Amino acid sequence: MRSAVVVNPAKLDDADDLRSALRKALEKAGWPAPQWYETTVEDPGRGQSRAAVEAGAEVVFAYGGDGTIMACASGLVGTETALAVLPSGTGNLLAANLGLSGDLPAGIAVAVEGGRRRLDLGLVKGRDEKRYFTVMAGMGFDAQMLGSTSESTKARIGWPAYIFGGLKHLRDRPMRISVRIDDRPPMRRRARSVLVANVGRLQGGVRLFKEAEPDDGWLDIAILTPRTVGHWAALSWALLRRRGRVPRMETYRGHRVQVTSNRPQPRQLDGDVIPAAKTLRVEVQPRAIWLCVPRPADDDDLAHDAGAVSARAKRLVG
Repeated sequence: MRSAVVVNPAKLDDADDLRSALRKALEKAGWPAPQWYETTVEDPGRGQSRAAVEAGAEVVFAYGGDGTIMACASGLVGTETALAVLPSGTGNLLAANLGLSGDLPAGIAVAVEGGRRRLDLGLVKGRDEKRYFTVMAGMGFDAQMLGSTSESTKARIGWPAYIFGGLKHLRDRPMRISVRIDDRPPMRRRARSVLVANVGRLQGGVRLFKEAEPDDGWLDIAILTPRTVGHWAALSWALLRRRGRVPRMETYRGHRVQVTSNRPQPRQLDGDVIPAAKTLRVEVQPRAIWLCVPRPADDDDLAHDAGAVSARAKRLVG
């Protein structure tokens, strides 16, 4: 297997250590040494992934945070080259859905062992934008939370830092929005956040959407309407306890969704904040890329065999 690694240098402590770990593991598997590409501020990974494909790579390892992984996935749309996630950022939403958060050896082992699965992508479309995401897009509170979380706090305590960012906005006023799903009549709500998901798991193992599958051709939509701190507490507790009904949260499914607000709102894709706007328009892109997964099963959980892979990874990389 010919491969390449697309690296975000801002997330890299020691390039030599990463090169050595990859080289040793791939050598054991009979793969040649990977090509090496580094992202830039101007191109966070899409162009590098395309260059790797043109150079013959059959697997592209994405080493970085959610933004790097999202950009690499965008570059692989329409190709037969598979994306392999090497988690190194704070959020690592796709890695969390693979059961690989923070586990670099397991990320390498997953690619080497050959588990592959088609992954839908979400496409955010606008007059001047066309952006893909792998896990989730959001408008409102979730983007506010991400934007209010300091890099120093994330570096110190990891993903729980986002909780502190969210506490700053619990009492913010709601959005007045219209939500239209496919060709159904618009729904008007006073909401704090709208989430549009491709897969269902958040950080900490919280499963937001029980029916979400990565290759079913559907988007899962959540409209969050808490108005008080008590509402937020009840909503969060229900999610953590994995209850069937979550108060102050409506869920829907569709192929297209448009959220329109009465004023510009913060927005995010896979944990990366993008420019605020009055509209979030999303379409599903069915089976858009190949993804290296712990096990190529039909289970809706991408992390089906993650624990066993992690154990085997220590022998491969160590």
